[in-house]
Amino acid sequence: MAPRAALPLLLPAALAVLLLVAACSAAPGVFQVRRRFPAGGGAAALRAHDGRRHGRLLAAADLPLGGLGLPTDTGLYFTEIKLGTPPKRYYVQVDTGSDILWVNCISCDRCPRKSGLGLDLTLYDPKASSSGSPVSCDQGFCEATYKGKLSGCSANVPCEYSVMYGDGSSTTGFFVTDALQFDQVTGNGQTQPGNASVTFGCGAQQGGDLGSSNQALDGILGFGQANTSMLSQLAAAGKVKKIFAHCLDTINGGGIFAIGTVVQPKVKTTPLVADMPHYNVNLESIDVGGATLQLPAHVFETGEKKGTIIDSGTTLTYLPELVFQEVMFAVFKKHQDIKFHNVQDFMCFQYSGSVDDGFPTITFHFEDDLALHVYPHEYFFPNGNDIYCVGFQNGALQSKDGKDIVLMGDLVLSNKLVVYDLENQVIGWTDYNCSSSIKIKDDKTGATYTVNSHNISSGWRFHWRKSLVLLLVTVVCSYLIC
Repeated sequence: MAPRAALPLLLPAALAVLLLVAACSAAPGVFQVRRRFPAGGGAAALRAHDGRRHGRLLAAADLPLGGLGLPTDTGLYFTEIKLGTPPKRYYVQVDTGSDILWVNCISCDRCPRKSGLGLDLTLYDPKASSSGSPVSCDQGFCEATYKGKLSGCSANVPCEYSVMYGDGSSTTGFFVTDALQFDQVTGNGQTQPGNASVTFGCGAQQGGDLGSSNQALDGILGFGQANTSMLSQLAAAGKVKKIFAHCLDTINGGGIFAIGTVVQPKVKTTPLVADMPHYNVNLESIDVGGATLQLPAHVFETGEKKGTIIDSGTTLTYLPELVFQEVMFAVFKKHQDIKFHNVQDFMCFQYSGSVDDGFPTITFHFEDDLALHVYPHEYFFPNGNDIYCVGFQNGALQSKDGKDIVLMGDLVLSNKLVVYDLENQVIGWTDYNCSSSIKIKDDKTGATYTVNSHNISSGWRFHWRKSLVLLLVTVVCSYLIC
């Protein structure tokens, strides 16, 4: 279906320009962006951030890494874990698109020693842990990771990793095996320390953004599907099922992150696309205000450089240009009097009423009749003084490789319980109050336990009252005791 030729006649000029992917003239205004994206960065900085991540999703990288952000404030999703003996605390970013756990090492070059988040960072020292041991290149983990023995490998040569990104950021290091300590669920709202042995990366050198102290953390905790992920390692050892869930609360802060079978609330699911490295699903149609958009069939096809990806590590949500145009046309069809202006490359407008009352719900329909409802307060985000900005982005502005991908980012995944059931290769979600609790089943005993939401940001040296930062406490069912 061709773009609407009459669009400029029906909608305000600024919106027409947005839909036609042209540059907008700057207007006064600045986001209340904190630290992650400096003033003046705006949509360009967010798109660059997501673009780097999107490139990792499309690349054949063995160990992709990524992070999270939110448009109007700092937005990092991370948890507190402990590594080594004696255990030391590390803050690691939770990311469903990454496949390893790695932390900065004591010998690291350009690893940040302090964080703009007000967190005390810790460099991992393998020699200071009595339970730590290096992984050599001839060990099974290394050979499995690289699908064979590395060239030039001999006994006692470390198993190294190196990841390079399009923006020049990089991380290199070597794998080690050591004790991991986490919070295991032992009763309703109760946890106690649990331990497991895992193999993870010891970061020896960071380049580009990964060496910055702006919003630095100690590392990244990947929850991807690869065998290198912490979840896969625990599952291979027979200690967990490969099922986890998150509920990201951008209303009150805090949230839920849990490993185990969710029994309450009930969540409807859709199949994951087979043989894909990320959480790909089959999108079948899109409704705006209950009316189905008339889109060509190729928009919904899955394959190389096309399809739909669920990724909590992407900030915004990206749509192919044709889809973006049709969605925006339908959203603003009844608001031709709205005047748009540019705030750091986002299309923004003033609206004094409730956006949920004045604008339609967008519904994405997936295989097996699973719907993702995106409400106006989710696809618009406030920027003070009754100003709202559009959170959906035109994929053509992302990269030529990503222009045909529907990338569902955190903007539409927040305030929903999202369940990743890798045992059955399905993913599902439901609208949920992420400040409440869920029920998890202990598959060893059959007991069901309540897992409460957490918000450990109150323990920071300083606290942003309006921050959208979400901190997650990982909770694991009691049968994980080693």
